[in-house]
Amino acid sequence: MTTFDLRTLRIRSGDEARERVEIELEPLLLAGQEYEPRPDPAPAELRVTRASSGTVLELALDVLLHGPCFRCLQNAELALELRLREYQATKPEGEEERTEYLEDDRLDLSAWARDAIALALPDQILCRPDCAGLCPVCGKDLNAEPHEHVEERIDPRWEKLSQLRQE
Repeated sequence: MTTFDLRTLRIRSGDEARERVEIELEPLLLAGQEYEPRPDPAPAELRVTRASSGTVLELALDVLLHGPCFRCLQNAELALELRLREYQATKPEGEEERTEYLEDDRLDLSAWARDAIALALPDQILCRPDCAGLCPVCGKDLNAEPHEHVEERIDPRWEKLSQLRQE
């Protein structure tokens, strides 16, 4: 887990500090599959701006997720450019004025990056946009061997219903 102690910055109201940080990232489990973030640790830039009412935290990092394609199970790679911003009020009056990643001036960069990666994911991680997937009948990769099955087999449990349709 990577954390950053904001007390080390020693900035006053109106000041801004930039720090290069390395963030340790855990693999992401999604739909029973593991997606590995690379590079790990990920280089990032943290920018902290003190205002009279609080602190603005900004994090910029680029990550590649490696794991199986949702359709064909081949290797897939997803590039994510994350530009994040959080705010912590000096005297927060509600949940919207505080960030869950900051506690006792220690910023949890790993949790912040993990949550941002999860929120930035598309509906499906694909090896390529036109991935055909696997054949539902025989399980072959339709990208490598495009084919169709001509023979339509009726499940014997549904045979009586198909006879009713023919009558």
